[in-house]
Amino acid sequence: MRAMVMTAFGGPDVFEAREVERPTPGPGQLLVRVIASGTNPVDAKIRQNGTWAGIQPPAILGYDVSGVVEAVGPGVEEFKPGDEVYYTPEIFNNPAGSYAEYNLVAARIVAHKPRTLSHVEAAVPLAGGTAWEAIVRRLQVRPGETILIHGGAGGVGSFAVQFAKAAGARVLATAGTDNQATLRELGVDVPIDYRTQDPYAIALSETDGRGVDAVFDTVGGDLIVRSLTATRPFGRLASILGVQGDLTPAYLRNQTLYGVFLTRERARLEEMRPLLERGQVRPLIDAVLPLAQVAQAHARLDSGHGRGKIVLRVAEE
Repeated sequence: MRAMVMTAFGGPDVFEAREVERPTPGPGQLLVRVIASGTNPVDAKIRQNGTWAGIQPPAILGYDVSGVVEAVGPGVEEFKPGDEVYYTPEIFNNPAGSYAEYNLVAARIVAHKPRTLSHVEAAVPLAGGTAWEAIVRRLQVRPGETILIHGGAGGVGSFAVQFAKAAGARVLATAGTDNQATLRELGVDVPIDYRTQDPYAIALSETDGRGVDAVFDTVGGDLIVRSLTATRPFGRLASILGVQGDLTPAYLRNQTLYGVFLTRERARLEEMRPLLERGQVRPLIDAVLPLAQVAQAHARLDSGHGRGKIVLRVAEE
């Protein structure tokens, strides 16, 4: 099968087109013909140096799949060849990701693809699942609450905005100047240009000084620490990246902080699917590139483009 192989750690130019052996599914596994593979910031981190994830070159990266079941292994009863599926492959110690024509995966982390989405649109389980885990499961955003989302136009952030709106929340979200229109299109109630505006002052102003009920950070650095005094006492905060700075105010204000690193499971994908099928949440796709242009996709990831997802088209639908 055709694959784009990471031949060494380094920049976007480390990928090489190769013919590699097509795997055969074992017990509890599926072989999936990949139609589209999403790209994510974690791909670029592993490309730069993936030793933290137990990955060494040569390896095939890629952790978002929408495709068609090609073959099923012994013991798999819930899928059959021809089924359209979506999932996010395991990252740790997995050198055989989705930048390839076929992907071998444990059936237990796979779900049926949302019927109303194309394969390109459905190649987003990692970003969508991360946002669902943070907004719905951890922060448990409720109707009438106010949430501040840092990085609302990005891959994870664009889903987080829509999930929070679907939950009935008032959404404040940050993005750069170029992405203010994107925030409005996503339904953000109060778009904030972090380059020219103070998100924390706005959060306090929009809540009459009480502070927002919840904060979700997709950017990292010290944003969580800077958000603490703009979050109400007993409020909740979540981050998908490391937190930098003094968290003492969280203790003094009885706040809860969640770290979110996505585990792989079918249930989360099934929980998300109704909103995707009904069109209440729409994937924000920034660009669609052929698999052979994976280096270009990674160059855009490295730039921190900050708008939606970059998807690789592996095969025609």
